[in-house]
Amino acid sequence: MTAPSTPVQPPAPDRPGEAARRALSVIFLINGALFATWAVNIPGIRDALDLSEAQIGAALLAIGLGSLCSMTLTGGWTARYGSHRVTWVAAVLCMLTLLPPFLAPGLPLLIAALTVLGAANGSMDVAMNAQGVTVEQRLNRPVMSRLHAYFSLGGVVGAALGTLLVGRVPMTTHAVTVTVVTAAAALIAGRFLLPDRPPATPTPAAPTPGTPTPAAEAAPRRVPISAAAALLGALCFLGMLSEGANYDWAALYFRDVLGSPGGQAGLGYAAFVSTMTLGRWFGDRLRTRLGDEAIVRGGALVTAAGLGLALLTRDPLLAAAGFALSGLGLSNVVPVMYGAAGHALGGRGIAQVASIGYGGFLLGPPAIGFIAAQVGLPAALGLALAGALLITLLGGRAFALIRR
Repeated sequence: MTAPSTPVQPPAPDRPGEAARRALSVIFLINGALFATWAVNIPGIRDALDLSEAQIGAALLAIGLGSLCSMTLTGGWTARYGSHRVTWVAAVLCMLTLLPPFLAPGLPLLIAALTVLGAANGSMDVAMNAQGVTVEQRLNRPVMSRLHAYFSLGGVVGAALGTLLVGRVPMTTHAVTVTVVTAAAALIAGRFLLPDRPPATPTPAAPTPGTPTPAAEAAPRRVPISAAAALLGALCFLGMLSEGANYDWAALYFRDVLGSPGGQAGLGYAAFVSTMTLGRWFGDRLRTRLGDEAIVRGGALVTAAGLGLALLTRDPLLAAAGFALSGLGLSNVVPVMYGAAGHALGGRGIAQVASIGYGGFLLGPPAIGFIAAQVGLPAALGLALAGALLITLLGGRAFALIRR
């Protein structure tokens, strides 16, 4: 008589890993809410300080420069102290740096405050993504795309709150409310993050004659950038330029060009981040079904069409629909190109692509401000539209290079 087989039990859930995933989702969400709060209040700060478009561009450049400076240091901090500790500290500090720009009495102190905010955010950005890798390793499944969707969701929440509060309460009241809530959330969420896995340390073998020593192998070497990485990086630059233009200039476009009052100035921003969140939430399924090249080129074409609609109409609802199309099209353009670079070119390739691409965030929004001072904001935002069209035209060439 055969003994009955023992039923296979499903694996027990990894409670610490799931708790860390949820906590990190909160941290990505509050990061998005912080920048939405800043974005929907740009018109009010511009009016309070009587700034020109070029001066707003200089202020936006300060955020990017602060981020770039801290990003170069945070990798070493996470290696030394662990991404969980650096994420926790950087998230709390980043939330606390939201308030000083709202208290600045003039442009010099505004630039200084935004530089500090950018530096705190740069550290938070690097550390929380490193913690995301740790959570993926713990759970043995991908979670990064959904984490970035939570960042976009935070933008939706922040924009919605801004629509309710802008013009109804003082800007400082709005900033204090968001600062207190998000800093408290960061303090609580940080307790559940995971220590990084220590790297494996293989036992060194005795070197054979003629074999380079480990010290020689570890010596830094300058690796030239490949044509594929250079082109993908350039396309990421254009994608991030378009994304930054939507984030930083949508509210001013609705306020100054379309004449939308008060909280309605955040309508275009809210439409953009809402569809970007939706696109990222389901992006992995679309990528499996349509392929990388179709996602990038098709998405960029949808972005160009949406921006064209937004810039040609003076109806706020039609313009909001255009910004919504722009967000949907851009939602997966840069993430897919990063993924393609990683698979085809390895870690060194994706680092090169990301380094070039971040320049779009750094230089794009301020450049639009300087151009707007000369030719007007609608024409300046045409730079983002042109960038999306170039991605559509050159995307096929980029993917052909990485398939070789």
